[in-house]
Amino acid sequence: MFFFDCDKTLYDYDFRKRLPALSRLTGVSQYRLAKQWWVGGHEAAANIGEYPTSDDYLAVFAEVTGYPLSLEEWREARAAAMTPVPGVLATLARASTLGTVSLLSNNPIPFRDSFTQLAPEAAALLGENDLVSAVLGAEKPEPRVYTRALSRYGVAPGRTMLIDDSAANCAGAEAVGMHAFQLTKDASGAFDVAGLDAAVDAFVAATP
Repeated sequence: MFFFDCDKTLYDYDFRKRLPALSRLTGVSQYRLAKQWWVGGHEAAANIGEYPTSDDYLAVFAEVTGYPLSLEEWREARAAAMTPVPGVLATLARASTLGTVSLLSNNPIPFRDSFTQLAPEAAALLGENDLVSAVLGAEKPEPRVYTRALSRYGVAPGRTMLIDDSAANCAGAEAVGMHAFQLTKDASGAFDVAGLDAAVDAFVAATP
């Protein structure tokens, strides 16, 4: 089984594009948004499921920032920061022919509710296997994220592989017995797709 991260893995992600887009949509300054929402800990709280529905998330956002953000506006700002990584999406497609594939991403419920619009290429391959940290109640690299994800699929950790851009997240997966591959970029910004494909092949060859 293969678990794929989303941001900086299946899709490149740039917060420096998301924040200006959100500011334009809301009329709230980037400084205020960053300070009140992100530095204030609300996005982190959403990522671990403290706002269990998109409506809850948006209600708190309105209370904190003073702007009644819609889910469509949230999605527009989020999409502004995301760019598909064709090579990694191709690996996801290949992995889907070799075993079960699932998302495993640190993100809030609005992300999951918007996944088919934000990431149609990945959603077409993942189907309903769209796990986000808000559903699991903790963020990577906490051990319980991985154990809860494994439990959902009833799979042993040694038969799973995580593909993630974060060294800490990969180490967390390995600590519970999973295989992991850290996806990196070279100096030109190109993702190491060749290394990823080789790691997938090695995992498949070593897994009975």
